[in-house]
Amino acid sequence: MLALGVAGVSDLVQLIFAPVFAEGGGSPVDVALDAVTAILILLIVGLEWRLAIALAAELVPGVDLFPTWTAVVLSIPALPTPPAVLPPAEPAPPEAAPPP
Repeated sequence: MLALGVAGVSDLVQLIFAPVFAEGGGSPVDVALDAVTAILILLIVGLEWRLAIALAAELVPGVDLFPTWTAVVLSIPALPTPPAVLPPAEPAPPEAAPPP
């Protein structure tokens, strides 16, 4: 929930101040906001490869006006985690024969 708040605030700031962020990766203000957002989300949710995709998209002029951070944070819980691999079960010991 905290990561969604960080992403939403970042995307909202980019939409409100669109002329400042119009250059995309060429704007130092845009790069600083995206770096801070990426670091905060990384600290909150941990290492997710989707964050790298969002950061790359945020550096493209025009694309950064799409709420990329919010979309990425919303996609994180949607993807299932792979099941844990359990070690193979050991065979059961042979049953003792009943006494004669």
